[in-house]
Amino acid sequence: MPSASPPEQVRSDPRAEEPSRLGEALVAASIRRPWLVAAAALLLTLLAAYVTATRFAITTQTSQLIDTHDAWARNNIAFDRAFPHLTNLIVAVVDGETPELAERGAATLLAALREGGTRGITSAWRPDGGPFFDRNGLLLLPLEEVRKTTEGLLAQQEMLLALSGDPSLRGLLRLIQLGADRNALGASGRLLDRLTAVIDKVLKGERASLSWQSLLSGEDPQPQDLRRFVLIDPHLDYGAMEPAAVPIAGIRRAAAEHGLTPDRGIRVRLTGAAPLADEEFGTVSNGAPLHLGLSAVAIAAILFFALRSGRVIAAVLLTTFVGLILTIAIGLLMVGRFNVISVSVAALFLGLGVDFGIQVAVRYRDERHRLDDVAEALRRAGRGIGWSLTLAALSLLAGFFSFLPTSFKGVSELGLITGVGMIVAFLSSLTLLPALIALMRPPGEPDTVESPWLASMDHWILAHRKLVIGVSMLLVAAGIPFLLRIEFDANPMHLRSEATEGVATFLDLTRTPGQTPNTISVLAPSREAARVLAEKIAALPEVERVATLADFVPADQQAKLALVRETAEEFAALLEAPPPAPPPTDAEIVAALKRTAASLRKGDPGPDDPKARLAAALSQLAAATPGMRAAAAEALVGGLPALFERLRLLLSPEPITLESLPADLRRDWMSPGGKVRIEVVPRGDANDNAVLESFSDAVRTVTPNVSGPPIEVVEAARVIARAFVIAGSLALLAIFVILSVALRNVFDVALTLGPLVIATLLTLETAYLLGMPLNLANIIALPLMLAVGVNFHIYYMIAWRNGVVDMLASSLTRAIFFSSLVTGIAFGSLWLSEHPGTASMGKLLTISLVFTLLAAFVAVPAFLGPPRRRQGLEETTAPAGASPEPARPAE
Repeated sequence: MPSASPPEQVRSDPRAEEPSRLGEALVAASIRRPWLVAAAALLLTLLAAYVTATRFAITTQTSQLIDTHDAWARNNIAFDRAFPHLTNLIVAVVDGETPELAERGAATLLAALREGGTRGITSAWRPDGGPFFDRNGLLLLPLEEVRKTTEGLLAQQEMLLALSGDPSLRGLLRLIQLGADRNALGASGRLLDRLTAVIDKVLKGERASLSWQSLLSGEDPQPQDLRRFVLIDPHLDYGAMEPAAVPIAGIRRAAAEHGLTPDRGIRVRLTGAAPLADEEFGTVSNGAPLHLGLSAVAIAAILFFALRSGRVIAAVLLTTFVGLILTIAIGLLMVGRFNVISVSVAALFLGLGVDFGIQVAVRYRDERHRLDDVAEALRRAGRGIGWSLTLAALSLLAGFFSFLPTSFKGVSELGLITGVGMIVAFLSSLTLLPALIALMRPPGEPDTVESPWLASMDHWILAHRKLVIGVSMLLVAAGIPFLLRIEFDANPMHLRSEATEGVATFLDLTRTPGQTPNTISVLAPSREAARVLAEKIAALPEVERVATLADFVPADQQAKLALVRETAEEFAALLEAPPPAPPPTDAEIVAALKRTAASLRKGDPGPDDPKARLAAALSQLAAATPGMRAAAAEALVGGLPALFERLRLLLSPEPITLESLPADLRRDWMSPGGKVRIEVVPRGDANDNAVLESFSDAVRTVTPNVSGPPIEVVEAARVIARAFVIAGSLALLAIFVILSVALRNVFDVALTLGPLVIATLLTLETAYLLGMPLNLANIIALPLMLAVGVNFHIYYMIAWRNGVVDMLASSLTRAIFFSSLVTGIAFGSLWLSEHPGTASMGKLLTISLVFTLLAAFVAVPAFLGPPRRRQGLEETTAPAGASPEPARPAE
């Protein structure tokens, strides 16, 4: 058994001894009545678990991460009040393989949502379709476009009128046969090739659909032609983890029940504020229990190598678990609900809170190696570790609380909760942990916890101090150009996973001309003011397009109406809507297929002639099954009835006035109070931060009453950059003050902070080289790592001031090493998150931890040099887990 330690001597520096009385007093009180401490901890844990289970909530709205009263925030509030139905939209994006399928899908979905009584939906409407657009679509086009469209219709007049009388496959085949017999298909190669392609697909069992809209226009459809939108104003249940879950499920169910599925040529995707927020929670929570579980297992394994005692490990883990539950409960009581940043408090607590437990436990092992008395070893551990542990806790508080005065609410809440968690971890490590160890009464420690083999590294560093310091300075100097070029990305969409439907759809829209959601909204007090502002904004080179309510009351209506009426007179037979011919039988279709194929083969066209290819396809279809022919009929002429109905409406427009506009349309562009919305679309890549910044600044040169995603991105970047400067400065200042008061020596403070500044600069330089910008989430890493870094450095500084030699070989280094491994595991679990913002925070924290450790193990010993007070005539007690040199009690 280890022998008792030699009698303690009074320290030569009483200032270093006095604060450690707190640790000794807390430990002594706890081990006098360990059962009482354990019972109190159990009761508090049960209460905290109840609070967590009943009050846990999370908000995933990134717009709530910043709390500011700046003008841009007030503009957002004003817009939300004027147009509340546009605040938390669900946007159903309906894509079709043809324009007709897209239109059919959007119309079907809207009807299903309005008539099906879908739960959780307040209202639904279409911003780009419906009866108003079907009837007046031509009037909304420029005059030249109207003239071009009507001329195109007149060119197709004969075919359209012929098909309107028999809109079936039989009618289409008769028209083709007539053209072949007249040898009038020379200019119809495009039509014949499209018909052949559709029939070939049907014969292969593939899905096919012919777009008559594209045939009539003579142009291939653009991406925007194949897309329609349905806007849904949902009722959100903020008591649920995913507030929009019910309406989203209802929309998906309605789409599936009505065949709006990819296998039928229609795809419905959901995006908008509500789905994005729900997906954000799903991304944050996906895999979180697994990652935390794996982290706990890994931490337990690390504790085994650090502590080598099952009972001590159990005590540390129980203490950490109790501290985590208490921290989460206190956090919920303080802030009400977590956000997508503060929800990472669990991983941060595991990484940092357990450090206190490791420091106490390793120091206990060191003391227990010297004497066979659990209670006395715990008291000595408390006395020896209390001073440095208190300084470390204060430094961590300074780092976390540094964000409290800023407007960056997402990180300030994380700082508040985790800072309080550090207080919990500090107190529980000096109360509950000693009590549990006292109750478990682990066996003695036959082996030393020090690492004598590392003494040679200590000696090498001391012998080459100038080299180590010089290389550190050189690395920092070489990276300064990179440091100056590091970017800050405040775009919240870049923190979200592109694997989710809402984000992928949002980004798809930003890449489609004219459909980007990254638009600026301007509030004008009246229609006339909106007209003047719109003209000024449209003249900006950064602006692609401007839309106002006036765009739906078009100019040149009389000229457009005259052109449409002239065209309508030529389509009088179509407008009268004669009863269609009776549907053909399959036998009639087979006969028509054979006749048409024979007519197409007249003149013996070559194999590459469109007529020959279509004739071959028609012959194969005639020989196929009735089901194949029915499928071909649907693919070829299934859209004709809708086409003719749309033509009847388009050729029967009515003059448009503000009063005749649909209520849904007026509501989207004019508030009940008379304020008019102006929508401004940027020119260029609408998801590029530089484009959004120049776009936002340009629009604000015309009017300050702006809001929308581009404004939020630009202003959030400025708010967060300011918050980072404030938080970093406050953290550094607070840590400097703490160290100055505690160490009472400016030179010692400089020696403690110098390597930490080097580690921070190297972290930022590495982030740039890895192509990782600072963002809304990972910016917390920098003030945090200032606190974590100074935590390690304080342990060494106290030991150095007390004359400890060969610090890398001491038990202190063992405690710091294993503590950093635990911290790295916890931060690494964040890196594994499916949420890009959380993962980037874990990544930067891990990189910072690596440089902090290098600074602690290499730069700090070099900066400090030989201990200021060596072991001599006066015996000293080693602090922070380190034993004085050279004496050892006899084994």
